[in-house]
Amino acid sequence: MLCHSYGSVVCGRAAAGLAVDDIVFVGSPGTGADSVAALHTRARVWAARGGDDWVENIPHLSADLFGTTVGFGTDPVSPAFGARVFAAGDGGHSDYFRPGSTSLTNLTRIVLGETKAVTHD
Repeated sequence: MLCHSYGSVVCGRAAAGLAVDDIVFVGSPGTGADSVAALHTRARVWAARGGDDWVENIPHLSADLFGTTVGFGTDPVSPAFGARVFAAGDGGHSDYFRPGSTSLTNLTRIVLGETKAVTHD
């Protein structure tokens, strides 16, 4: 399952109930979870962020406030989250699926199950 931008939050909430081999977060502001373990999934969890993606500037936190939770949790590319971080190149927020990009090459490898060929920074 490929999850981009705010779609990462939707995927994070759905992860526990999905029979998928891989969950991939790109350009993610967070997943709503603080770690891979908190997603409650058996899937391999991957994450990447392009070098020029503005989403890096979003604070990665969550806090309870007036009966609701504000924020999207731990940064999926941080070691604390525990995802398999892969190379996404130097593209921006809308470049993950650009033909010929490092990120699309790695996304294709993950989808095809060629995980040993995935490159890392």
